[in-house]
Amino acid sequence: MEERIIAADPVEDPAEYQRELVALLGGRDPVDVLGATVAALHQLTDGVAADVLDRRPEPREWSVAEVLGHIWDAEVAMSWRARLILAADTPPLHGYDQEAFAKLARPGFGELLAAFAAMRGPNLVMLRAVPAQSWQRYGVHSERGDVSLRLLVETAAGHDLAHLKQIEQTLAVAR
Repeated sequence: MEERIIAADPVEDPAEYQRELVALLGGRDPVDVLGATVAALHQLTDGVAADVLDRRPEPREWSVAEVLGHIWDAEVAMSWRARLILAADTPPLHGYDQEAFAKLARPGFGELLAAFAAMRGPNLVMLRAVPAQSWQRYGVHSERGDVSLRLLVETAAGHDLAHLKQIEQTLAVAR
């Protein structure tokens, strides 16, 4: 059984969940962390057989491919939320049911990783161009309340780190 990287539930205890994700950064720049994720995913999964990527370590735990699908969903949400925060005054930011999203059809691992990289690249361009004063702009999340652009990006980066660790743990069991 793998060690839990994040203990707090994102819906039941959103404030603690955000604190735990931000703590994973350890002071690193969140945009730099986001910028390293695609390479880390490639490093972890290059040469790993498709059946290993699709293998769940336990019946109720996600496979590496399912974790990547979740990271993709989170990128879609972060991308949209960041744009809303930058383009509108205190926009509503809707939560989503990660388990329901996980059931949606997905392409194979390689195609999904390429799509994730293709989305992450332009998001990094956008984030690197954000003026200093705009990092404090915020939206109102349906589950977490006020979320600044800075907190959104920090939690996204911590989320990446948590799931990269989960992928490492899953591969150790699934191989």
